[in-house]
Amino acid sequence: MAVVTFKGLGRRKSSTALVKLTPGSGKLVINNRKAEDYFPNKIVIQDMRQPLEVTKTASIYDINVVVNGGGFTGQAGAIRLGIARALVNMNPELKKQLKQHKLVTRDARVKERKKFGLYGARRAPQFTKR
Repeated sequence: MAVVTFKGLGRRKSSTALVKLTPGSGKLVINNRKAEDYFPNKIVIQDMRQPLEVTKTASIYDINVVVNGGGFTGQAGAIRLGIARALVNMNPELKKQLKQHKLVTRDARVKERKKFGLYGARRAPQFTKR
């Protein structure tokens, strides 16, 4: 018998996460490693699990994540959005609950590009009066 899997894709900065929810005991596996081994900071893990805690489904589903690109913060944000989207795919009624906590909105902020004639995105050469 096939196991029911719900998928969600999350993006943040330059990170992309493909999240798969399967019925289980609440394990979180990121790139074939435990979440505690993958992320050194426990606050980041709590932030990722927020959609599960809001919907009270933390111990019902196992989560398998494939994430690439970016750093820890971007990857955690991508996983968080992916989990929220997978929960909405599973049960569309949860969207209202997740939306109240702003968990289904993609954070569109990305690094601003460097412009020519400047040292960075906005840093200009020092002005000399004479």
